[in-house]
Amino acid sequence: MADLTAPVHVIDVRTIAPPQRHSLIFATFDQLDPGSALELVNDHDPVPLYFQFEKTRSGLFRWDYLQSGPALWQVRIGKVAKGEAGAVTSECCGSCSCR
Repeated sequence: MADLTAPVHVIDVRTIAPPQRHSLIFATFDQLDPGSALELVNDHDPVPLYFQFEKTRSGLFRWDYLQSGPALWQVRIGKVAKGEAGAVTSECCGSCSCR
């Protein structure tokens, strides 16, 4: 479940050129304090981004779908402290292929 009280930085990637999206998202995430989050707004399920997070920052993030399409996708990506007990790296919506 998403922590709706955590500070949030919103990134609407629909307004950003595709080659710049992932680098901006990761740079923003890396600057977050543990307990903070960014909210990603997109026009499709960002599951490839989830896999990139899982590969490069496994155990350091929470992935919570706030809205799951069909026209708008919103994902809260929260930063957890390294080794934090109970850290969840995915709360899959069940409609994608990440399982």
